[in-house]
Amino acid sequence: MAITSDNELWAAVPAGVAGRLRPVMSDLADQMIFEIQRRVPEYARPSDEVYIKVLRIAVDEALQRFLRRIERPHDPWDPEVFRAIGRGEAAEGRNLEPFQTAMRLGARVAWHRLTEQAERLRLDPKTLYDLGEAIFVFLDQLADAATDGFNEARANAAGEIERRRHRLLDLLLSQPPASPDAIADLARTAGWRPPKTVAGVALEERGGYRAPSLPPDVLVGLDRRHPCLIVPDPDGPGQARMLETGLRGWRAAIGPSVPLLNAATSLRWAMEALALADRGVLPGSARVLRCADHMATLIVFKDEELVKALSAVRLAPLAHLRPSRQDRLAETLLAWLRHGRGAGEVAARLHIHPQTVRYRLRQLEELYGDQLADPDIRFELEIVLRARQALNP
Repeated sequence: MAITSDNELWAAVPAGVAGRLRPVMSDLADQMIFEIQRRVPEYARPSDEVYIKVLRIAVDEALQRFLRRIERPHDPWDPEVFRAIGRGEAAEGRNLEPFQTAMRLGARVAWHRLTEQAERLRLDPKTLYDLGEAIFVFLDQLADAATDGFNEARANAAGEIERRRHRLLDLLLSQPPASPDAIADLARTAGWRPPKTVAGVALEERGGYRAPSLPPDVLVGLDRRHPCLIVPDPDGPGQARMLETGLRGWRAAIGPSVPLLNAATSLRWAMEALALADRGVLPGSARVLRCADHMATLIVFKDEELVKALSAVRLAPLAHLRPSRQDRLAETLLAWLRHGRGAGEVAARLHIHPQTVRYRLRQLEELYGDQLADPDIRFELEIVLRARQALNP
């Protein structure tokens, strides 16, 4: 009759078999360990006490638990010892594959030795068959338990690293800035190598949520009130493409590259850039906006009340004109300030006839008089006209 459950599998082996096997367990353990050390490279290192200790514990514990399951087939299976072995392998930074290979080899050695001694141990063919099936089912259970412990430890370690990185992000963005020593200590425990420069990146979801796909050296703060990143070495090769690719599904503004301790300042600029993009002052169509490309606009809009006050003074000569005429003269004056004083060049920039430019420039000279000869006034005019243009693209 086919065995259909775990209990039936163990009950199929006569309980008395455990007593017959117990006297040979010590020799069997030595044979298993000898073959494992001979054939599994990771265990062929007599000087590595950790590997040898784990191997001896695993083999002895497996054999003893195997006998107990034969004797008491209905007792619940407690895999904790092998989960602990799996956790230990993860804690030591080793891969679980050598351990599992060793256990499979050990099971084959045990089965081969038992079949050789079947007559002396009074194991009839049916019992030997059931015993073999139990050995390999038990091996699967041991492997599963070790894998569970290994994965649990890896997950816990990953979770702890993630928590430390979140704390590191908070520390880098704290105001006033944290001490360099505090940052260095936390970075070390978080497995993060402090770079010379960083950039803060402000984020907004764009469409449906999609987790960014970013390398592990990018510190991610999606659960913050204002989602953000800290990107190390932002001007390094491939960093721009990495952000373009990894932030699909997000709108982002990348702050200027700054020393590590100024990360909060870079992020503040990035957040301001994103806010200006939302208002249409900066290009809203760009998925990734770079502060470095818009520094003048960011500076101009740093204090809008001050810019408004300056505008009221410097644009006063235009205030009495119709809005459409104000727009034409303001556009011409800004082009003249930015691109030189030749009518031909201004006309080319505005795509209008040079004679039209000359006409408008004469009007501006009448309205502003000697003010246009003052370099400080010209500088202030360019500031307010740039702000006006950004607000009315």
